[in-house]
Amino acid sequence: MTADPYRRLAPRYDRLIEPLDRGLRRVAMTLHPPEPGWRVLDVGCGTGTGLAHYVEAGCRTVGVDVSPAMLEQAVERLGDGADLRLVDGTKLPFEDGSFDLVMASMVLHEVPAGRRVDFLREMGRVAGRSGTVQITDFRFGSLRGWRGPFFKLLNLAIERFSGHYEGYRSFRAGGGVAPPAAAAGLRLDREKIVAGGNVAVYLMSVD
Repeated sequence: MTADPYRRLAPRYDRLIEPLDRGLRRVAMTLHPPEPGWRVLDVGCGTGTGLAHYVEAGCRTVGVDVSPAMLEQAVERLGDGADLRLVDGTKLPFEDGSFDLVMASMVLHEVPAGRRVDFLREMGRVAGRSGTVQITDFRFGSLRGWRGPFFKLLNLAIERFSGHYEGYRSFRAGGGVAPPAAAAGLRLDREKIVAGGNVAVYLMSVD
């Protein structure tokens, strides 16, 4: 069995990392506000902080992650409020078009380069033509004001601390979100650039 790389970090994740992600989650929900009754899937749900907002909004929520330790934290937070499963994002056990919103926040760059297209293709499959795929992840391009260089240094420090730096490097070398999304048959509908140009929230649909 593959060792869980989050085993030691999971109990401290919300204290160390979540405060930095909170603003991204707020932007994502503002860009695409949830409605009661939506079927929402969080791929790479981690400790469940993102899903918690959709539970509060009256959505029917499902979270999947490859880390048992992170899912333990999500269960403690959400209880029976969400269907939480230990699942590989490249092989989602759901029918086509099962969800209104399928999201992944700061996850895609952690997926091995050779599997990113499959990961996004699966997200598109379970969203179907009537659903939305929402990706929040690093953006590589011009930076904005003093926030740009500051957040770039902060992001690099976090990626090194969390052990994801090689994933970050390969993600940057591959052009970020757009190339694998296009290869997966996803069309970019809206984009919100944040963190001084270092991160973006992408809303996509099946092309």
